[in-house]
Amino acid sequence: MFDSNLLAGKRILITGGGSGLGKSLAHRCLELGADLAICGRREEVLQATKAEFDAEFPGKTEYQRCDIRDSEQVESMLSAFFESQPLDAVVNNAAGNFLARSETLSPRGFDAVTRIVLNGTAYVTLGTGRRWLESGRTGSILSIVATYAWTGSPYVVPSACAKAGVNALMQSLAIEWGGRGIRCNAIAPGPFPTEGAWSRLVPDDRMDAAWKKRIPLGRFGKHEELANLACFLLSDMAGYINGETVTIDGGEWHKGAGQFSLMEDLTEEQWGAMNPKSRKG
Repeated sequence: MFDSNLLAGKRILITGGGSGLGKSLAHRCLELGADLAICGRREEVLQATKAEFDAEFPGKTEYQRCDIRDSEQVESMLSAFFESQPLDAVVNNAAGNFLARSETLSPRGFDAVTRIVLNGTAYVTLGTGRRWLESGRTGSILSIVATYAWTGSPYVVPSACAKAGVNALMQSLAIEWGGRGIRCNAIAPGPFPTEGAWSRLVPDDRMDAAWKKRIPLGRFGKHEELANLACFLLSDMAGYINGETVTIDGGEWHKGAGQFSLMEDLTEEQWGAMNPKSRKG
């Protein structure tokens, strides 16, 4: 399935593509033949990533420094990329998140997350879609959300609100733009450790172990697993998938939703006591 030319001829923009999961996805896109455009706020990170990629895939990566919270910067970034060579796909990967009791959130703290995740994603998506529609081009948009986009989650309320909005954005545009050749989908990952975000969201080993226990497969996700799913959804092989949100979490969401999932902690004695054949009378 993952032929080395799977994404050949496609130019893919990945927001936040200079580090973390975005960088892992960017590298996989290059391995599968894509030309790459990445953006982020820190130019030194983008420069280092481009140099690293160029050593393996010469001349296949461009970058633009851009704070996607700023609509004017997004428009300048998109104009620069499209003038060089039109984009064929976009991955809305850039995000921000932190743990907080909701009663302690300030307006600034709430905005810090929602302006990146929701506003930034909307600016990039609408700006790209507008250019495709004006030129009659087709394209694919893929956004990274979270399983709590449809359930909500305590202690990450700004992120939950923003991810829910992004999920609705993808579903809405899939209908509005699908007939004009633009597919819109999303991925809802479970826990995929990254060097930066993980230390803020899982601050100690006890939480790490407790989280693994929530996952039926008993482990966290690997970057290449998420990257492979994203590349498939971006490829022409997924040309009939539109308006979908695909979960990749080792079964965590289903286990949490199952009312009797906690029964896995019962001992053999407790299970035996519940067996009708073992009861007296």
